[in-house]
Amino acid sequence: MEEKLRMCVACRQMKDKRSLVRIVKNKEGEISVDLTGKKNGRGAYICRDKDCLAKLKKQKSLNKSFKCNIDDEIISSIEEEIFGQK
Repeated sequence: MEEKLRMCVACRQMKDKRSLVRIVKNKEGEISVDLTGKKNGRGAYICRDKDCLAKLKKQKSLNKSFKCNIDDEIISSIEEEIFGQK
């Protein structure tokens, strides 16, 4: 079976879908971490790497992916959910 590749929005590298974390924006505009990979909505992927998260914050990659302004509080909650700390 062929592995499904996705691009990290921060480092722009193609990686196996299972090695990335999916962040989803639903129809209501809520942004959350999708650990199952099955939530409805527009998805963006990021590596499970603190360097990529730092790059994501600096480049505002999620703003570009979701075509909206994303508060730092949301990024912090994503960081907390992925890594378990701020």
